[in-house]
Amino acid sequence: MTRPVEERLRAALAARAALVTYRDLRGDAPPQGRGWGTHRVRAVAFAVLGAVAAVAAACLLALFPDGPAAPAPVLPARSPVITPAPVGTPVPPVPTPAPSGPAVTEPRPVGSP
Repeated sequence: MTRPVEERLRAALAARAALVTYRDLRGDAPPQGRGWGTHRVRAVAFAVLGAVAAVAAACLLALFPDGPAAPAPVLPARSPVITPAPVGTPVPPVPTPAPSGPAVTEPRPVGSP
């Protein structure tokens, strides 16, 4: 910019600034109306409902542990067929397990093999 244009611009801005007083700079009054918006109230309501649902679910699981969470017993696909043995057939003996270690039947004197 040239010097005369700059001086005229400064003078115009200074004259305009002199017209502004402290009353013009005072802020507006605070807004009146609802403090909480509908969005915030709805969010708090959903949070409370979620907490109540969680507590109710925990109580139901604690009071009814064999409720719907426990599976029902499953029946076999078919019943086993048991055929009785004919009369007069010898019954096989039930095997007894072998002893796992040496059994002591009689006390031996000390020093004997």
